[in-house]
Amino acid sequence: MRALVVLPTYQEAENVAEVLRRLRAAAPGADVLVVDDSSPDGTAAIAKAAGHELGGIDVLVRPTKSGLGSAYRAGFAEGLARGYDVLVEMDSDLSHDPARLPALLRAVEAGADLAVGSRYVPGGSIPSWPVHRRFLSRAGNRYVDLVLDLSVRDATSGFRAYRAEILRRIDLASVRADGYGFQIEMVYRVAAAGGQIVEQPIEFVDRQRGTSKMSFRIIAEALLLVTWWGVRDRVVGRRPHLPFRLHLAPHSGSSSSARSSRVA
Repeated sequence: MRALVVLPTYQEAENVAEVLRRLRAAAPGADVLVVDDSSPDGTAAIAKAAGHELGGIDVLVRPTKSGLGSAYRAGFAEGLARGYDVLVEMDSDLSHDPARLPALLRAVEAGADLAVGSRYVPGGSIPSWPVHRRFLSRAGNRYVDLVLDLSVRDATSGFRAYRAEILRRIDLASVRADGYGFQIEMVYRVAAAGGQIVEQPIEFVDRQRGTSKMSFRIIAEALLLVTWWGVRDRVVGRRPHLPFRLHLAPHSGSSSSARSSRVA
């Protein structure tokens, strides 16, 4: 299956070359699309240079900083237009280990519509987080599960692989959430469309270089959206109740307007 990794970047000059090299080593057959929001630190130029060196890497430069969800929508739309079979999302700050990408791709090849890299299934971990941060993250995911009835342990994870067919079915153009809200909304829509969702264990590590883009606004947006969707589903009944199967994959042990600038 032809896979495209969509890698949103903003101010990631310190990380982008390394993550691209590690991606190429982990999944030599996958292509990469870097979606950069005109980073003033030269991220796009570094990505283009890495693309010339490694091959199979394109760079889409957008005119302004437009948000994570918008970047993924743009990247997925490009990937669907090019006919890729699998679209992958992951962070560009090395918090997601590219070595776990093959396991996500195998899960989609085995029949999953969405393979989520999960911190909260057996084998998954967050080694550097303090207790209070773990509690908040787990509590947030538990709230999502209770309100939306998703039965997904890590609905906020940003490391995942989608079958192209399911992205065509969920109407990407109508997805509006950003940050954590985008991750949750995508799981929610895949579930509503009857997609098969699996979770693969990953180790999540905090960035070592650069500045986090997380903010209170992003967290608040996610909580408000989840609450609204839950109320709407129960009172208004707008979400179709389509059953889906959740499979917990075993840990293998190794296992917006834009202008584009392409890398030859």
